[in-house]
Amino acid sequence: MNRFAFAAAAMLATAPAMAQEAANTSTDEMTDPKVQEAPPPAPDAMPADMSAMGTMGEPAAAPVAVAGEAVTTLHDLKPQPGWPSPVADDAPYSLVLLDLLEYRESAGAGSLRWDGFGWFGGDYNRIWVKSEGTQSLGSGGGGEGEAQLLYGRLITPFFDLQAGARFATRWGNGPDLSRGYAVLGVQGLSPYRFEIESALFLSTKGQISGRLTASYDQLLTQRLILQPRIDTSFALQKDEAFGVGSGLNDIEVGLRARYEIRREFAPYIGITHRRSFGSTRRILQAEGERTRQTSIVAGVRVWF
Repeated sequence: MNRFAFAAAAMLATAPAMAQEAANTSTDEMTDPKVQEAPPPAPDAMPADMSAMGTMGEPAAAPVAVAGEAVTTLHDLKPQPGWPSPVADDAPYSLVLLDLLEYRESAGAGSLRWDGFGWFGGDYNRIWVKSEGTQSLGSGGGGEGEAQLLYGRLITPFFDLQAGARFATRWGNGPDLSRGYAVLGVQGLSPYRFEIESALFLSTKGQISGRLTASYDQLLTQRLILQPRIDTSFALQKDEAFGVGSGLNDIEVGLRARYEIRREFAPYIGITHRRSFGSTRRILQAEGERTRQTSIVAGVRVWF
């Protein structure tokens, strides 16, 4: 018992001295200039996978282009065998639009009228086929029609330049007549969404004439559409065989309302008024034809 008491007393007596020695040793290490924190590693000594990292482990900034120096972002960008074209902009497409297929009722005999076109090709080059005409349902059964074969080239984002040939014919009282023409025209969508179709014609007899058609689709609803339209023609020389005089020949204005049962099929009704001018008016009067006429029309617009 006395031994344990003596050992405990000895430990208590030496504890303050041991604590003082430890404190002195720590103070000496902090104040000793030879004992300092090791410096950070140099950038060159950093691991390769860390040298490309920015602050706080974020990716470093992208390389900055300097004049005269190439900046490589990816390796081996050369086209490989069998790779497809990066932009598929040369695929062929086609469209057939019968814009007018209508019956016309007026003070005289009723008539049928058609006006349509089709094209095949890509975004820049197309082959166009156009046709229009009228057929009288009266006793004489006269009428006129034409067909065009054109090459079209895109010259602006919304307009094609067209060139080709036109064949026109006229039948009814007297012998049937036909004539060929060279064609140069422009067709497309103008600002404010007006559909424009214009053309100049040079006949095999050297006669120059022209035509302009403009229309606009006003959406009353998603399916009910109101379309005002104007057609006009002129000639620099008269062609009495086809009832054409020099100057402004005629103007026709129309208003049609169509309902698109499907986008590709839309019946319509409307009204048109046509009036002839100048020497063309005098030629028609000599033939016993009307020089002004208002008609109620009903028809269908189809495309595919």
